Amino acid sequence: MEGFCYYRPYSNPEFESLIEHINPPRVCIDNEACKDCTLIKVDSANKHGILLEVVQILTDLDLFISKSYICSDGGWFMDVFHVTDQFGKKITDEALIEYIQKAICAKRNSKEAQICPGREVRPRHVAMECTALEMTVTDQPGLLSEVSAVLTELGCNVSAAVAWTHNHRGACIIYVDDQEMGKPITDQKRLSYIQEQLQTVVEAHHKNGEKQTVRLTTPSTSQTHTERRLHQLMVADEDYATCSDCGGSVGGGEGTKYARIHGMSCGCTHVSIDTCKERGYSVVNIRCKDRPKLLFDTVCALTDMQYMVFHAAISSNSSIAVQEYYVRRKDGCTLDTENERRRVRQCLIAAVERRGTQGLRVEITAKDRIGLLSDVTRVFREYGLSVTRAEIGTSGEKATGTFYVTDISGRKISKEMVEAIEQKIDGSVVVHDKTPNKKYNSNTSEMEDRPSLLSLGSFLWSRLERISGNFGPVWS
Repeated sequence: MEGFCYYRPYSNPEFESLIEHINPPRVCIDNEACKDCTLIKVDSANKHGILLEVVQILTDLDLFISKSYICSDGGWFMDVFHVTDQFGKKITDEALIEYIQKAICAKRNSKEAQICPGREVRPRHVAMECTALEMTVTDQPGLLSEVSAVLTELGCNVSAAVAWTHNHRGACIIYVDDQEMGKPITDQKRLSYIQEQLQTVVEAHHKNGEKQTVRLTTPSTSQTHTERRLHQLMVADEDYATCSDCGGSVGGGEGTKYARIHGMSCGCTHVSIDTCKERGYSVVNIRCKDRPKLLFDTVCALTDMQYMVFHAAISSNSSIAVQEYYVRRKDGCTLDTENERRRVRQCLIAAVERRGTQGLRVEITAKDRIGLLSDVTRVFREYGLSVTRAEIGTSGEKATGTFYVTDISGRKISKEMVEAIEQKIDGSVVVHDKTPNKKYNSNTSEMEDRPSLLSLGSFLWSRLERISGNFGPVWS
């Protein structure tokens, strides 16, 4: 089936919009069909990217998708999601159910789709009202700390930030506004000056010839979802170039067979690509450790590589996720060459790995104040710990943060360290043990059985040390 192209008629975006208007999406949320999860059924006119739009809405609410069945042949999109909340329970909150229905059926960028009644404020994924700073750099400790300090010196308030690192590369998006006025920075001369100063800081951390980019953009109503944009930045930075499957070649023939057998006995990410000659599809299989937002990351990668998903089956069992996609390129062709298949495999492995978690999880709650994050990360540094991933947010006067920390010497977090952090922040600290349902509570000095909390929102850079200035208000 090499070079096979399936006929696909010309599609006019205005005509697709008209079809969607005539046949708007229908959403059914069923709590009766399954005893341990909620079924969300979506029927809609099909268009490129609609699967990603729906998955994005669900994952932004920290809902966990354990199974999904997707079909979009014949110009119609039909999907069934098996969903639970972050505690593994059915979705019973009427306000949340109403929001899901409105968000999927409404225009994705409308104000109606951005407001979620009855939900606590969380770090926001899209900050269209702010000036956005985008950077891709070599991953180095302390760089984001220096960048944040420069922004503060230049009168910029950091209202939200998200960053990932992978394969020694880093991508970061920071939303800023004017510190005094509290409004977006739109003056081109000032933007150019800020960009020049940041470029100087970044270049000081890079050798001649090392890739790095710094770009400031003004607010836009068509701004891309932050985490999707991070995937795009890292793909453009080619962080996937060295990704490989631990089973060796995974692209047809004996390599595929070996990888599948080997993949059953390890927790690494395995991707294989076959051809369904009867229907003219390329079949992409992914097997990896299950985690929150995994479906979003893989669908995001396929969508941005211009592949359309016609059928899919997604499931997770005993912490392992299995995903099978029947795809064609947007032009109707299957994956033609081994080079194309290799790139798809590498990009999918990278999409899975970028959000991978390392270290123990430390959850912190305190009264919001200037320099709070700096104090917390300084204690980590004094105790020889590195932050590999972190997320912060504020709600009113309350600040919350989740940090993943590691120690190259293998030492565990001590009670003394927990007490030191509490003293610095005048708040509470909870350290989760490597065992998923165990955690250390500083109030009782004991390990407790409690469910693990999943993601709250945006992520900060690897080995983050501090962010200078206020915790700006961050919205969901």
